[in-house]
Amino acid sequence: MTEPRKEPGAGPLRVVVDLNRCQGYAQCCYAAPEHFELRGHEVLFYDPTPPAGKQAEIARAVQACPVRAISFDMGSVS
Repeated sequence: MTEPRKEPGAGPLRVVVDLNRCQGYAQCCYAAPEHFELRGHEVLFYDPTPPAGKQAEIARAVQACPVRAISFDMGSVS
């Protein structure tokens, strides 16, 4: 028996931060403090695979980044 096929976007959320582009403005930390943390002056820690239910918080962080260093997508599972 095979598992039911999931719709595209039904997989886990995947967050990518371009650390070469990130300037440490920390706007993502204000928008989604559970998922982004700035340590020191410029060291960003983040959760690359947050729960899919946190998509709205991550989207706010993406929009808040002044240099557009953050992107995310909903993974798909076949």
